[in-house]
Amino acid sequence: MITPLSGVVELRGPRSAVYRIEPREQVIEGHYPGFPIFPGVCIVECVHRSALTVSPVDRPIRLAAVISTRFVTPAFPGDELAIDLDWIRDGDGWRCVAEVTTERGRAALVRLRFEEGTS
Repeated sequence: MITPLSGVVELRGPRSAVYRIEPREQVIEGHYPGFPIFPGVCIVECVHRSALTVSPVDRPIRLAAVISTRFVTPAFPGDELAIDLDWIRDGDGWRCVAEVTTERGRAALVRLRFEEGTS
């Protein structure tokens, strides 16, 4: 899988994971020089990876859509992202609602849609 992340999403429970934003993450260098912020697309990727790991079904699932994202506060190098997931059946697929927080509070709310299968 091609990904902008250099670290590993670690599970912390059946519906939660964490990701530590390393100061030397490659994506940090240009986002933004002099005031580094972890890109929102990388937060979405952290949720995506977490969701694949704690899927609500025993069969493969794949990302079908990014329903919505809301970035509330920035995430910085050195932060630990806590990712809490809820799953909702959505027709023939699944909706994943994730709250992403740092020690400063909510960083993002991400809603993704998954379908069963690999392609």
